[in-house]
Amino acid sequence: MKEFRDKVAVVTGAASGIGRALTQRFARAGMKVVLADVEQQALEQATREIEATGAAALAVRTDVSQAAAVERLAQAALDKFGAVHVVCNNAGVVTSAPTWMQTVADWDWVIGVNLWGVIHGVRVFTPILLSQGEEGHIVNTASMAGMINGPGAAPYNVSKFGVVALSESLHHELTMLGAPVRVSVLCPGFVNTNIFDAARNRPAALAETAPKLPGAEEMEQLGRRLLAAGSPPSQVADIVFEAIRAERFYIFPHPDWKTYIRSRMEDILEERTPALGNMDEVLSRLLEGKTGNQG
Repeated sequence: MKEFRDKVAVVTGAASGIGRALTQRFARAGMKVVLADVEQQALEQATREIEATGAAALAVRTDVSQAAAVERLAQAALDKFGAVHVVCNNAGVVTSAPTWMQTVADWDWVIGVNLWGVIHGVRVFTPILLSQGEEGHIVNTASMAGMINGPGAAPYNVSKFGVVALSESLHHELTMLGAPVRVSVLCPGFVNTNIFDAARNRPAALAETAPKLPGAEEMEQLGRRLLAAGSPPSQVADIVFEAIRAERFYIFPHPDWKTYIRSRMEDILEERTPALGNMDEVLSRLLEGKTGNQG
């Protein structure tokens, strides 16, 4: 896409973090913005901020894990603005525990939001974009966890690898059709968001029941420090916007991490046992402010 003014963007997970920054970036480009999130109060606040800039905005409370909710989101966008041009399937949550201690509720919640949310977004919005016969773009938010694996977050890792696979499949299909709709998959490293507080919106039916291991609190605090040392969401949003303009499929806001993607791929090709590599070095450098913030 090259023209953005008066086009329509739909962003899930829009009330905070990367999603909120994306809506602000799209509004600055003159786009009309549909904000979707499960957290009503934060969603309304984010929408008021967009409207205060003079941009047209619509708030739609949406649980992306539910197919019908995403269908209602699409219909609300069309009813309000008549079209959709950019779709950012961005909502995400995380749990932290050893793989065998993650409960069925943990898996259902994380896979439901992170993977089924993107599946529903692709299933519902792709036909709309194709039917319009105009340029369009779908951005699916994965993570570096969709490229390399670490311990303690298996449902999150599985969901993000799934988002990468889904995005690649969709790209090939749209290319075969010769469609004017493009796809990107966003794979950031650490970004200064509140994803570790996502449980505030966890459904009661999927409440956390897994026991806490010794040291779990310390690990969570380390995770929070790493996020706090990460890139500001606005920087990631700027990179995403330029990637849409350039029709770039893979979006890596933190190119230093490509070293670890390469190491993983080499392990696969050489049939070596997976290794964590130099993750300790990465974490220490990030906490020192030496990596993770490059655009």
